[in-house]
Amino acid sequence: MAEWEDVRRIAMALPSVEESTSGHGHIQWRVKDKSFVWERPLRKADYEALGDDAPDGPVLGVRVADVGVKEALLAEDPAVYFTTPHFNGYPAILVRLAEISVPELGELVTEAWLDRAPKRLAKEYLAEH
Repeated sequence: MAEWEDVRRIAMALPSVEESTSGHGHIQWRVKDKSFVWERPLRKADYEALGDDAPDGPVLGVRVADVGVKEALLAEDPAVYFTTPHFNGYPAILVRLAEISVPELGELVTEAWLDRAPKRLAKEYLAEH
């Protein structure tokens, strides 16, 4: 379904977004120096925690508004959304990129951007869209 190029296209279409590479060599998208979506390969501890439920394909990390939103997404579609103990108590969700539709990805990335963008920039964007 979705691919990295979809993430890039959606993220870069939003105002004031920069693409960069983390210290670990993974791609991240930031608005005004705040990450809102990023490439998040699973680590050894993640595989241990997830066991057989660990996805094989690419994983996208996404900032969400709060832990309540995270819990709602996990309950809504566990085939797409998941988390690991590393993210316990943190407002971020992991996404099986190959399992999410491009329209749903667009909504998720935009919501993440709205959460991290400065309030004035987010208001301007919402007024235009």
